[in-house]
Amino acid sequence: MLLPHLISFLLISLLHLSTAAAPSAYEVLRSHGLPIGLLPKGVREFEVDGGGRFRARLDAPCTAKFESEVRYNATLAGTISPGQIAALSGVSAQDLFLWFPVLAIRLDDNASGIIHFDVGVVDKRLPLSLFEFPPDCTPLSFSPQYKLDQDVDGKAAT
Repeated sequence: MLLPHLISFLLISLLHLSTAAAPSAYEVLRSHGLPIGLLPKGVREFEVDGGGRFRARLDAPCTAKFESEVRYNATLAGTISPGQIAALSGVSAQDLFLWFPVLAIRLDDNASGIIHFDVGVVDKRLPLSLFEFPPDCTPLSFSPQYKLDQDVDGKAAT
């Protein structure tokens, strides 16, 4: 008599586990000690594996304004670990009039209030307070210059 109840309980538990919602991109950022404003509003899909490799999808490429502009491709990817994102693709930051791909993001430490954007040629330091909330992101117009900056996969051309 106990066996049918146990089987029913196990099946219901497995069904609940398989339908449990995966954590949102913002929850994953927060769980790694990173501010949720590193990603713009409107992340449509997000997946992360056990090694921290993630992929986020937006409806369209867009730009957000912090101290300078940040451009997000429709697909972003990288590896997240406590206090940092490495091997980042799909994000570019503007400095003066040039766009540089952001290769990595890391916290200095929470006490300093500084976050570092590694753009290869320079380490851009920004106040952590700029990233407290996901920014609004304005869809990019597909101008000829923007198309020149992209390869066929939507990644910044090298």
